[in-house]
Amino acid sequence: MSKQDDAPKRINIQNRRARHEYSFLAQYDAGLMLQGTEIKSIREGSVQLQDGFCTFHPDGSLWAHNITIAKYTEGTYNNHEPTRPRKLLLNKRELKQLAGKAQEQGLTIIPVRLFVNDRGFAKLEIALARGKKLFDKREDLKAKDQKREMDRAREY
Repeated sequence: MSKQDDAPKRINIQNRRARHEYSFLAQYDAGLMLQGTEIKSIREGSVQLQDGFCTFHPDGSLWAHNITIAKYTEGTYNNHEPTRPRKLLLNKRELKQLAGKAQEQGLTIIPVRLFVNDRGFAKLEIALARGKKLFDKREDLKAKDQKREMDRAREY
């Protein structure tokens, strides 16, 4: 085995559609409460964040819904359910901030990125976001195209 095989593979699963459809006001890193084989599926990269959203339960805890973590291929009869709601772990101060801001009209909490930190824990980066209008999306695309043209001009 070479040294490259010994190095852990970086897990960084992003929700690109969220950056196009929302403008982010604040971002937080939250831990995830996982069951058995879910971390193994995450390390394989079998996660889909596109339809995910977060809601507060009456007890004040934050839960992530519609995040699909595929079943682990080597799992047995006690494999996890792919789209079950998962509790997010934040400290009380952050939960209070999010709860207060999420009550405002037009704001939502969405998952942006799922990653595994240096200690091996799965973390979910969530964002307090406001939906973009069509003209906002067009302006972002124009700015992106202009930046690409400027970079091309610098190369030559």
